[in-house]
Order: sequence, then C-alpha cells, then structure tokens
Amino acid sequence: MANDQHGQDDGVWLYCSNSAIRRAARRLGQLYDGAMESTGLKGTQFSLMTQIRRAAEPTLKELAEAMVMDLSALGHTLKPLIRDGLVELFPDPRDRRAKRVRLTPEGLARQQEMLGLWQQAQERFDAALGTKQSQELRRTLAFISSQEFAESFRHLEARDT
Repeated sequence: MANDQHGQDDGVWLYCSNSAIRRAARRLGQLYDGAMESTGLKGTQFSLMTQIRRAAEPTLKELAEAMVMDLSALGHTLKPLIRDGLVELFPDPRDRRAKRVRLTPEGLARQQEMLGLWQQAQERFDAALGTKQSQELRRTLAFISSQEFAESFRHLEARDT
C-alpha cells in the first residue's frame, strides 16, 4: 500500500471521515490522559469539569448538549466525579424535576490543577502540528460538532433517500 506524507497507509483513514476522526480522537485522548495522569483523572473528565465551570451550574440536559452526549452517557461519565466529591447534582430551583450540576470546592481546585497540565499538553499539540494548523483543526472540529452541521448532514441524508 502507498504511504501518505505521515507514514500511514492510505486505506480507510484517508477515505472515511468517521474512522479517521475516531482514530485521531483515541490517540489524542491517550496523549492528554498521559499528560494528566498525575491527577488521577482523564482528559475527558477535565473537559467535562471545565464545561461545568464555564456554564455556571448547567442543567444535565444543557451539559449533555454542550458535550454532544446523550443523558445516559453523561450520567455514566459523571458518576465517578460525583462519587469522588468533585461534582454535585442539585435540583433546579425553578423546576424541581430538572437537575443541575456544579463543581464542589474540591472539584474547582482539581480542575484548576488540571488546567496547567492541560495547557502544557495543548502547547505540545500546537508545536507538533503547528499553531496555524491547530487553530484551523479546532475550528473545523467545532463546526463538525455543531447543530448546524448535524442538520445539514441530516438534510443531505434525507435528500439522498
């Protein structure tokens, strides 16, 4: 098989966007997890805790939408953070049926600790890929994860059937 410029075979990875993105996501997950290993948490947990902090006590539904996760996957991911006292759920004061989520004081401290490690990993990523390419990749991936892209994809899927 022919090799592309990065030494990978030119099979499915260059032709299937889904496979290529999933493969890249697993590799990046491994690299960022390694960078944050000393905290005992994973990069995905850091991302979730950061989103909770940025959103200022979101509902579970809001958090799931922001993370592009379904509620059951979110619940599964939150369980160890709740168990370890880093995150807590509480009823929405306006709608007692809805649950909101926030970082505990310990969770805030751990997210801050992880922020420095994430920053180092981010700088290594930018240096390895190139700052301009990194920024463009993040813009592209942000668009792919957007509702706008999902609606466009579904519209084209309906047109093709």
